[in-house]
Amino acid sequence: MSDHVDLTVDGKTCKLPLILGYDGSRAVDITSLRNKTGLITYDPGFSNTGACKSKITFIDGEKGILRYRGIPVEELAENAKFTEVAYLLINGDLPDRKEMSRFSMLLTDNSLVHEDMKFFFQKFPKPSDPLGILTAMVSALKSFYPYILDEDEEIDITVTRLLSKIRTLAAMSYKISKGHKVVIPRHDLTYCANFLNMMFDSPVQPYVIDEDIVDALNTSLILHADHEQNCSTTAVRVVGSSRVNLFATISAGMAALWGPIHGAADRQVIQTLKDVFKNRISLSRLIERAKNPDENYFLPGVGHRIYKTYDPRAKILKQVCDRIHQKQGKPDPLFEIAMELEEKVLNDEYFIETRQYPNINFYSGVLLRKIGIPSNMFTVMYAIGRLPGWIANWKEMNDNPKELIIRPRQIYIGPPQMKFIPLDDRVTKR
Repeated sequence: MSDHVDLTVDGKTCKLPLILGYDGSRAVDITSLRNKTGLITYDPGFSNTGACKSKITFIDGEKGILRYRGIPVEELAENAKFTEVAYLLINGDLPDRKEMSRFSMLLTDNSLVHEDMKFFFQKFPKPSDPLGILTAMVSALKSFYPYILDEDEEIDITVTRLLSKIRTLAAMSYKISKGHKVVIPRHDLTYCANFLNMMFDSPVQPYVIDEDIVDALNTSLILHADHEQNCSTTAVRVVGSSRVNLFATISAGMAALWGPIHGAADRQVIQTLKDVFKNRISLSRLIERAKNPDENYFLPGVGHRIYKTYDPRAKILKQVCDRIHQKQGKPDPLFEIAMELEEKVLNDEYFIETRQYPNINFYSGVLLRKIGIPSNMFTVMYAIGRLPGWIANWKEMNDNPKELIIRPRQIYIGPPQMKFIPLDDRVTKR
């Protein structure tokens, strides 16, 4: 197998190195392309561009494989806690008992937020989107914790501080938006149980911890923990490449996640299911709309940029939804509509031929709704889950001394050189 490719431009041949991936995939290293040929590449949306080398997450979209640090996500979802997966992604290995004990202690010790932050929360207008509030508050953490040293221990504390406080900030944003008293974190509860208690406990109706609900949330967060170089993770790498602080870097990822075709997709799925139920819309009609190119309509939660088979995360979430549905023992028309819609998609020749299958958003909103999370908090939950992956990418990038500031090129298609015209000489536009 050759270790390079030959590119001939204007009769001159240059050699471009090949980079081999773990799975045998190959990439052309075009770092020297412009110097050797005067050319740059054009790849809108970076669909065919490898922007970095990474040891964090492996995806095979053709086979439906997802692994964190080499471990299949199915095994992690079944056996691990979210905090273990966070440690794995950020540090590279699963923690031993001593490491897990220290990590848990740091999460507990850093769970409270500064009292002055409540003042900021209360000044946001009531209709403010919770993720917009959380994005601003995470960025503001730099003002409360201005010193991040280079020592590993200080970075560990900064990372766990953010992992711990994000759930407290998220729960605070929900409580304040409801006009309710903020619930402080408890030292005796696990990460997920603590969050649920801070969300739903109240003096008039104490929240009862249900371990099945806690496990469901734990699984959901694990499945969202990382997903290679998606839009928000790329935003983290782009912003972080300027060596800005961790808090500002993560807030950039949250801002990218806010978009309706990224982190807010599960809200669109729920809205579609509600519309079907409320307005008695035919699922066959939705299917036909998605198949008609003139409609420019895409079924929310169906199809994926990377996966050309059933999203492995969606399979797991469906099972969790079904388990909670059976336990709750009451009708859930939205879940039933989702299962019916999924069956139609999986058996329709159009979706089979175009390789469009349910993705993680298809069932994530349904599950969060069963847990009791309101739809305006869905993207916040996504951000809590994705935080370990963002931090891992930030850390991997900062640990690489050869990392460059990310600065793509462009193809200029504007006007040629123009002469400046003084204001009084310019023709009035009609």
